[in-house]
Amino acid sequence: MAKRPPSGFNLRRVQQRRIEWAEPTSETAQPANPTPQSRPVGEVARHIRNQLKSDPQLNDIWIEGEVRSFSRSGAGHYYFDLVDSETDAALGCAFFRRDNRGMPVQQGDQVLVHGNADLYLARGSLQVIVDDLRPIGEGVLQAEFERLFRALNEEGLFQPERKRPLPPYPRRIGVVTSPGGAVWHDIQQVLTRRWPLASLMLSPCLTQGASAAASIADGVKRLNLLTINEPDLIIVARGGGSPEDLWAYNEELVARAIFGSEIPVISAVGHETDVSIADHVADLRAPTPSAAAEIAVPDRAEEAARVAGLRQAARQLIDSHVLQLSQQTLLDRERLEQSAPHPPTLRVEINHRRRELNQAIDRQVTALRAQQHASSSRLRALNPLGALQRGYAIVSDVQGRVITAAADLDTNQEIAIQFADGRVTAHTMSDVTESEG
Repeated sequence: MAKRPPSGFNLRRVQQRRIEWAEPTSETAQPANPTPQSRPVGEVARHIRNQLKSDPQLNDIWIEGEVRSFSRSGAGHYYFDLVDSETDAALGCAFFRRDNRGMPVQQGDQVLVHGNADLYLARGSLQVIVDDLRPIGEGVLQAEFERLFRALNEEGLFQPERKRPLPPYPRRIGVVTSPGGAVWHDIQQVLTRRWPLASLMLSPCLTQGASAAASIADGVKRLNLLTINEPDLIIVARGGGSPEDLWAYNEELVARAIFGSEIPVISAVGHETDVSIADHVADLRAPTPSAAAEIAVPDRAEEAARVAGLRQAARQLIDSHVLQLSQQTLLDRERLEQSAPHPPTLRVEINHRRRELNQAIDRQVTALRAQQHASSSRLRALNPLGALQRGYAIVSDVQGRVITAAADLDTNQEIAIQFADGRVTAHTMSDVTESEG
């Protein structure tokens, strides 16, 4: 019966190499019963070590096995044997502190390690120098999450004091998500309803799969490289899914891209119970993508009510000041009139004082009215409904981007028109021509 072909690591087994030492020539032939040619132990050990180092397969290898004879040195280094439970074959492993970062490892764990083969010259023992270790089976993703969380936390990526406040009235918002998913549509709907003055720009990316982490990181970096119409805020968003589907947002590439962003970032990944590394690094975490859109902008109805309240408070403050001045003036007049009869010079002085008081009241009232007018103007400027209530409208395309020039429209293009009391959709009928006069 034919032998089964080799599989796994046996397919990549190392070709045996002979030590290429020079053979003696006829001129140096040994006499009868010669003393055998010898080599120092160190020379032989270093030669074997060099052979191991020169093999590319043994310098970049993943090995699976069970942890046995585990020990931890006082300096934090891990030493253990990696054992094949079926054949009892074993390899000694060294996992130094700079790489293990305190990762929990214990006797009996089934693990996958990455590293390179080496020869420990002091003992002449073969060992694997481990630079990465991952548990196998349940808890693999959680263990990797905890490892990266600890590493990034030690670097200070999660420090609350480095998180920046969000802009209260963003003009442009960049969204890093998939263009074909429901997330992009939901964010557009929420922002159009709450704050149509803000424009949206999409930085498309993959949201799951082997290439997703690099794609998400590139999406954040693209928005930071803009020099024209750069966003005031970035939303990194993805809908719900399994831990494996959301794993890209736990990758170090994504964490460092968000950390390096010069623009504040809201992370909105999955549902409320899903918490990713990206959530910890971002300036703010939102439980869902729709919630991120609500957090990003104010609500125009609430802002209109707030402006009306400020206007009413300003009027009441001015009326209160005027009333206080009037009451004080009346009291001063009563005190003067109730005093003893005054000589002509005193009456002149009293009349002069009355005129000064009246002039002071007039100046104060004028100043307060000027302040009220200035405050009202500022409040009206802040009210997003003001322009719409005067008969203006906001035109946007189907992606929610505000159209500011007629030349940007195409024939038969679908558009949305926002009025003060509602929103309608329409289509352009002909090419736009430049207006005259």
